[in-house]
Amino acid sequence: MKQLLKIPFPRFAGSSQLESQMQLIDTHVHINFDVFNSDLEDIRQRWQQAGVVHLVHSCVEPQEFPAIKAIADRFAELSYAVGLHPLDAHKWTLTAAAEIEELAASNPRVVAIGETGLDFYKANNQEQQKFVFKQQLTIAQKLNKPVIIHCRDAATSMAEILYNFQKNQGLVRGVMHCWGGTPAETKMFIDLGFYISFSGTVTFKNAVQIQESAKMVDDERLLVETDCPFLAPVPKRGKRNEPAYVKYVAEKVAELRGVRLESLAAQTSKNACQLFGLNIYA
Repeated sequence: MKQLLKIPFPRFAGSSQLESQMQLIDTHVHINFDVFNSDLEDIRQRWQQAGVVHLVHSCVEPQEFPAIKAIADRFAELSYAVGLHPLDAHKWTLTAAAEIEELAASNPRVVAIGETGLDFYKANNQEQQKFVFKQQLTIAQKLNKPVIIHCRDAATSMAEILYNFQKNQGLVRGVMHCWGGTPAETKMFIDLGFYISFSGTVTFKNAVQIQESAKMVDDERLLVETDCPFLAPVPKRGKRNEPAYVKYVAEKVAELRGVRLESLAAQTSKNACQLFGLNIYA
């Protein structure tokens, strides 16, 4: 029998229950980074005060896994992933796929593969990145877990890979994290059935394309995140980002979509639970 994830907030009976309590899920964090070592308990207190009831911790490379697991063992409200970031694609080995699969299957709190994907902005090893990404898609499909996708300056290649994978190998689901694409690019991934997650960049003054994308995503495919410690949202821009600041992301997305913050929080939390298989207990 599959072990259920105990998450400390009420079972969804609909959005109204969450709306009354303003509960958010930060779907992408990196709190294992050294910049959080000295005050992680204080950071936790702040995210709890901000209404953040659950976090999904991403993974840059499998070697991070023990540290991430240790944090998850401390904080019951944390789920996590395992994978290899595209900028670390050169670290892929003959045994990497087996290692990621074994780690992903080792604990029911591992809810995703990633982050993986393509980054053509900072690296030119495009073919290697594509190979590593496809390998991780295969693992995700085998384990029936979603993928957390990093995509920078690579939307066309990413959409082509996902389209061909789904056509030839079957369904794979996941989220385009820290999304920075144009509305046209956004539509490509919506059409492929992917969730779209917005980070602090959506609050930046000149982020017009991202803001337009945030308006067009279907309610059922919308997520919010911090990607902390990076990309702190306005009004915290330039500071170390942390999970409590996902509230500012949610506020901006709610403003752009013309909905109440409480409604946006309820919808994105429900979406996160559906994507990552988080089971909610009364």
